[in-house]
Amino acid sequence: MAVESSYVGPRPTLPLTHDMCLEIAEHLKNQKQLHRKYVFQILIALKAQLEKLPTLVDVPIPEGGHCNVCGDTHGQYYDLLNIFETFGYPSESNPYLFNGDFVDRGSFSLEVVLLLFTFKVLYPNHLHLSRGNHETLNMNKIYGFEGEVKHKYNAQMFQLFLEVFHCLPLSHVLAGKIFIVHGGLFSKDDVMLDDIRKVDRKREPPDEGLMSEMLWSDPQPSKGRAPSKRGVGLSFGPDVTAAFLERNGLKMVVRSHEVKDAGYEVEANGQLITVFSAPNYCDQMGNKGALLRFDHNGEWQAKQFTAVPHPPVRPMAYAGNMGGMFGF
Repeated sequence: MAVESSYVGPRPTLPLTHDMCLEIAEHLKNQKQLHRKYVFQILIALKAQLEKLPTLVDVPIPEGGHCNVCGDTHGQYYDLLNIFETFGYPSESNPYLFNGDFVDRGSFSLEVVLLLFTFKVLYPNHLHLSRGNHETLNMNKIYGFEGEVKHKYNAQMFQLFLEVFHCLPLSHVLAGKIFIVHGGLFSKDDVMLDDIRKVDRKREPPDEGLMSEMLWSDPQPSKGRAPSKRGVGLSFGPDVTAAFLERNGLKMVVRSHEVKDAGYEVEANGQLITVFSAPNYCDQMGNKGALLRFDHNGEWQAKQFTAVPHPPVRPMAYAGNMGGMFGF
């Protein structure tokens, strides 16, 4: 794939360096595209890396270390840059875990996911990515990512992103104590971590079962289980959370998937935290964003932040039938 002489921008080579990632970040910040050759190289390298990972990834935190856990970023690239500029860029001494929903709704989804993927290639053991319900074909068709990638690149590029999404892990266990998943818990009481490890994730999610529940479920304040208001997954009570944690020798569930005014919310008697990292979601919710910084003991601190300005492209600008830029 030739790079035209007219192309002015980063020309990263593998293996990547931290400075190359920063150069890409700045190029994207200026609303310029990375040449498709380099995007293909990054996606192909990442796919090869992710394919080797289990469906549930164990993430240790060394004594004296920490890990920053972020929730949904939903195409809010300038807020992602603000996270890195405020709390430090990913590095071996400043690891991150992004808990799904990198794309859709916000109209800089390509930039968000490309920068996260670039840092993941550079720091495979210090930047962790969970799949969210928006790293799926059905969501991308409705909420903008497919239209955005086809507008900025082409259909072949979108297909490669989908292949990478299929390889993303569904969950992580942090410091041996914290279960991290995008959506939530399960319709069955007997689910063990080994059952999650056996889930065949390399596909579009089915309508029911463990994979679907991990991507779509939500907590509820009342005990027991109820049908989900989303029509997929389920609502699960604090007793379900407590039983899952006790059965698996864990301390806490961290999940994302829902906007919260403070950027995070503690539920289930302190055993479950929702974290959401897209401040002023869709330019209209007025919420703060947050990340959770965990230490090696599984203790945590919430770090809040507010939205920053972005170029005048409205959310959902590339969405298919939602009155987007194509005039449907």
